[in-house]
Amino acid sequence: LPFQSFKNVLFSADLRSANSSAAFWGDGESGGYQALLLDEDRGWLLVGGRDHIYMLHCDNLEQLAREIYWPAPKEQVEHCRQAGKNTDCANHVRLLQPFNKTHAYVCGTGAYHPVCAFVDLGHGTEEPSFQLPPHTVESGRGKCPYSPLEPFTARLSDGNLYAGTSVDFMGTNAAIFRTSVYGSSPHYIRTEAYQDHWLNEPEFVGSFPIPDTHSPDDDKIYFFFRETAVESSQWDRHVYSRVARVCKNDIGGKRSLINRWTTFLKARLVCSVPGPDGLDTHFDELEDVFVLETKDPQNPVIYGVFSTSSSVFKGSAVCVYSMASIRAAFNGPFSHKEGPDYRWVEYKGRIPYPRPGTCPSETYDPLHKSTRDFPDDVISFMRAHQLMWEPVLPINRRPVFMRVSAPYSLRKIVVDRVDAEDGQYDVLYLGTGDKILKVISIPKENWETEEVILEELTVFQKLTPILNIELSTKRQLLYVSSDLGLAKLPLHRCQLYGQACMDCCLARDPYCAWDGTTCSTYFPSNKRRARRQDVRYGDPRNQCDMEDGSKAVEERLIYGVEGNSTFLECVPRSQQTAVRWTVQHPLAHNSRDVSCCQNSA
Repeated sequence: LPFQSFKNVLFSADLRSANSSAAFWGDGESGGYQALLLDEDRGWLLVGGRDHIYMLHCDNLEQLAREIYWPAPKEQVEHCRQAGKNTDCANHVRLLQPFNKTHAYVCGTGAYHPVCAFVDLGHGTEEPSFQLPPHTVESGRGKCPYSPLEPFTARLSDGNLYAGTSVDFMGTNAAIFRTSVYGSSPHYIRTEAYQDHWLNEPEFVGSFPIPDTHSPDDDKIYFFFRETAVESSQWDRHVYSRVARVCKNDIGGKRSLINRWTTFLKARLVCSVPGPDGLDTHFDELEDVFVLETKDPQNPVIYGVFSTSSSVFKGSAVCVYSMASIRAAFNGPFSHKEGPDYRWVEYKGRIPYPRPGTCPSETYDPLHKSTRDFPDDVISFMRAHQLMWEPVLPINRRPVFMRVSAPYSLRKIVVDRVDAEDGQYDVLYLGTGDKILKVISIPKENWETEEVILEELTVFQKLTPILNIELSTKRQLLYVSSDLGLAKLPLHRCQLYGQACMDCCLARDPYCAWDGTTCSTYFPSNKRRARRQDVRYGDPRNQCDMEDGSKAVEERLIYGVEGNSTFLECVPRSQQTAVRWTVQHPLAHNSRDVSCCQNSA
């Protein structure tokens, strides 16, 4: 398919100046930019839209980029319209995944007939080929949803695609799949269909390959989703968030679990605020997940954004989980449905060997080299015991950030780990619908945390929901997409915090420090004595004293002439500061407050 050039439309001058950002709008025919794929090394950003795939330059969105036009076949569009799906009858690109150094794997809805293909990126960086060879197009069933609005997740790992999606026109048959991609032939595996103890009306959020040990045999794919809880009654239905996992070397069982997962387990993911009398306030609906990689690939930190389905109050929260707590839940007791009323209880019967959910290993267990070698009692147990009894609780058993009765809900998250003068901080970038919040959470005594909003950014000139966020740590940039276009935002803008040590310190931004001259980017390797930064307390009195003993922090005194106007600077340099002016007339004994930015004589 040919590629074309297109025009970029920028922000208004005011918005661009305020946010230090630039934007890309498509050619008017695309939109719905849900899929992003960042190639840090080659400096490319692939963007999936409606009937189009774009290649943008990471450092300059204003440059002419390349474009692949990939519409659905006309007969499929017509069939889609006849079925009443008029507004969605296009090929909405929902998935972009790296396959190797020269190709990416892409999937689209295909006007309610999912399709997938490979994009040839070429070998060079100067003139990439960027083509979609027609002979690579294949069915996207079990890889991509039919609807452009359906929540789903997919991850390409070791040449296999692991996806949580539906496989029917109405979106009622949802499952977790492993399917082959072009040129590979692994076993097709899925969760059991229409069995609510496996999956019950799931809405998938994220999926990630995370190794459990140093042995490749223990590698697993973790899925995060929300679903109608099987533990709740039909008269009192609840939505719970889940974390599930499957072994990458699972090839299904024999007899009753042919082409079905034999290692699929799931546990409840809890995000709640402890309350009086042991009653917690729960945020049950998982909205987004970010896996923050650490030096130990087996133990990343899991960040989740949750909302509440309560009719009493509305709120959102961010909870953080360790892999140790997730693994503890999967290594704990199973749930079991028994008794005259068939309630879910802890299973206390005999657990077969090898323990259900264990990955087969030829090295450690020669008798069970694959999941097809599992004994019948293991297979029988796994058909009815996917749910674990113990939930996964967040670190410190409470959220690190929370908003209740706010005019917005948290929807998206990416996290950047930053080294500061007084320690390490995780900076959260939270999509609230049409804005980005830049937040840090500072630990205090008694497991409490202080929530600090560093910035609140309006990303697009028109109010439009944020669809995706991609973080570039190499370039220190944030890429934000919506139905209208794509924006590029810097992670830090230290110059906006003013030209004084006090303003820089009060900002409490771990990216920024006072270097003796200006508020500039903080580098841990920089050992300059004049550098000042205090993220934990934001106390300029301790940080900004001069070496000669004079105080850098003091009140500003301005004299005004009666009958004339005096300008009072009133816009604070950061979210952590406020400006207050008082006026005292010559004959008055007391001073009085002046409204901010009011001219006074």
